[in-house]
Amino acid sequence: MKKIIFTLLLATSLIVTGQEKEEKGTFTLSGTVDVYHSSNLKSGALGSVGVLSDVPANGFGLGMVNTVFSYEKGKAGVVADLAYGPRANAANAYTGAINQLYAYYQASEKVTLTLGQFNTFYGYEVISPAGNFNYSVSYLFNAGPFSHTGFKLDYAASEDLSFMFALTNPHGITAGSNPTNDYQLGFQTGYKGQYFNLAYGADGFGFTDVLYLDYTGGFDLSDSFFLGINAAYANSSDADSGYQGVALYLQNTFSDTFSLGLRPEFYTATSGAGDASQSAYTLTANKSLTSSLNIIAELRYDTSDDVTFFGDKNVTGATLAAVYSF
Repeated sequence: MKKIIFTLLLATSLIVTGQEKEEKGTFTLSGTVDVYHSSNLKSGALGSVGVLSDVPANGFGLGMVNTVFSYEKGKAGVVADLAYGPRANAANAYTGAINQLYAYYQASEKVTLTLGQFNTFYGYEVISPAGNFNYSVSYLFNAGPFSHTGFKLDYAASEDLSFMFALTNPHGITAGSNPTNDYQLGFQTGYKGQYFNLAYGADGFGFTDVLYLDYTGGFDLSDSFFLGINAAYANSSDADSGYQGVALYLQNTFSDTFSLGLRPEFYTATSGAGDASQSAYTLTANKSLTSSLNIIAELRYDTSDDVTFFGDKNVTGATLAAVYSF
């Protein structure tokens, strides 16, 4: 009899313990820290192009510290992505420390609903340097958008095909309010790693008819060589301006810890008053010292006949950065 009672108590304890574990959910903490040194190689010149920072750098500089808190329980979860530092300020000037803050619900295996502030679905590069091959950012990235505040629906039709629909505030006012009562529509379709992105509506800078079109994708040309592509077009009739451009990402992996890449980019700002074109060529070496610490050495050359860089028609910059991910 005692054995039967003990067995029943043990079974009940295991069931209760299992239920408690299931109810706890999953909490994760991740993030990045990055620092760098950049130089304008022209004697006596100051300032570097493409180093994402609200402080023009010609020497040692701080990037940002990025901490991502996420909690998931059952079909629902929340993400609080906080970013501090000059890089975060430059990319997310309208939101302070909040890079992303959203809740999501997995309505089914194929449908996920998200509400809050999330990084843009648009473009090739991202705010966090750990998500990019290059340390400096492209003109297309700087043209934005960076983040959106609103609602989106993701639909995974299959392993290869996906769709996303979004209704958000104008991306220029992502502080969590919408005083103008204007909105922006977003759409994305992806197939086997190739993505077509569209955004249309108010931009938050006084214009309500801005159209953004973007293709982002890439191909493994061999076991070690990758070609990435970003092509984008934007225009507003109200503003009588826009931009267009293309960037290629040529990257070769030589070993598990070392890779080399070249990013040629061609960018044109368009307007009724005339177009202004510029191009940039960025040679980047990535070296992983550990699974968490990556060293990025970069040489970048920008040139234009239409705009000036610190008073000159071209500029060459060198950057050495350390990016730690946890």
